[in-house]
Order: sequence, then C-alpha cells, then structure tokens
Amino acid sequence: MSDLVVVVYPSEQKAEEIRQRLFELQKEYLIKIGDAVIATKNDKGHVKLNQLMNTTAAGAASGSLWGLLIGAVFLMPLVGVVLGAASGALGGALTDFGINDKFMKELSESLQPGSAALFVLVQEVTGDKVLEELRGSGGTVLKTSLDHSKEQALREALAAQPLNAPTPAAPSA
Repeated sequence: MSDLVVVVYPSEQKAEEIRQRLFELQKEYLIKIGDAVIATKNDKGHVKLNQLMNTTAAGAASGSLWGLLIGAVFLMPLVGVVLGAASGALGGALTDFGINDKFMKELSESLQPGSAALFVLVQEVTGDKVLEELRGSGGTVLKTSLDHSKEQALREALAAQPLNAPTPAAPSA
C-alpha cells in the first residue's frame, strides 16, 4: 500500500532539490517512489504541475513507431507515422499515472504564489534513515495518509536543525 505525502516549500527550486534528494535515496534502496510531482501557483492563481513523465509526448513517440511499422506493411509509412503519433498523443493525454492531477490541482489552490508543493507517492520506505536524510530541510506538511505518529515524526524531522549545521554560539556577556 502506498502513502501520499504533500509538503509545501517556499520555492520551486527547494521542492526540486528535495525531489532530487528523494531520487538519490531511491537509488540507495531506502525509499521506493511511485510518483513525485511539484505543483506551483503563479501570481495569476494558475496551478502548474511539474510531473516526471509527459504522457502525451511518450504516447506520441510510441504511436509514431507503431504507426511507422503498420504503415510500412500497407506501403504508406508516412501516413502511418502521422496517424500513429496523433492517436498515441491522444491516448497519452488521457492517461494519468500515479497521483490524480485533479486532486493535486485542487489541493494546490491553497498555495501562496511563488511557493511549491511536493507531492510524493511513497510505496516503500526505510523510515528512520529517510527522515534522517530530510532532517532540517524545511517545508510544511500539508497533507499525508500516514498514521499520526509517522506524520508527527516527519513534521519534527523537517523542522529540526540539520545534523551538519553549526550550533549557534552562546552570547558573550
């Protein structure tokens, strides 16, 4: 079973930095991510989703290949490529993997312009090690499907002082 975690960051760059860190942790087999999307809201109030995979482009590429092959059989490869790309793009646009786009857009309406929400669909996680890596990274938990104790541990890790940060010096009298 997967868990959804949504964390708001002050900028899209910070959200992207954390998303890339999660991908590094995935390479170390500490977390398995089903989807990771960054949602931003511009000054006009429009929400934009920065997804990992463009399903429309992937569908068009796949459709072009299949169209070329089928078109070659009927001695019309150019027509096959065009029809295949069009049908593949349409199929890709109608496909939604991972987190529901409508849900992400609705939840992102509450964002302040310029801030970003990182939506992560976590399939498996080694909790203590991932929390240690995210310690002090900032961000505010907006929504999760975690139980209360895990959600609280996440909130505390995000808000904590980073382990490698210098400790503030005591004021001299």
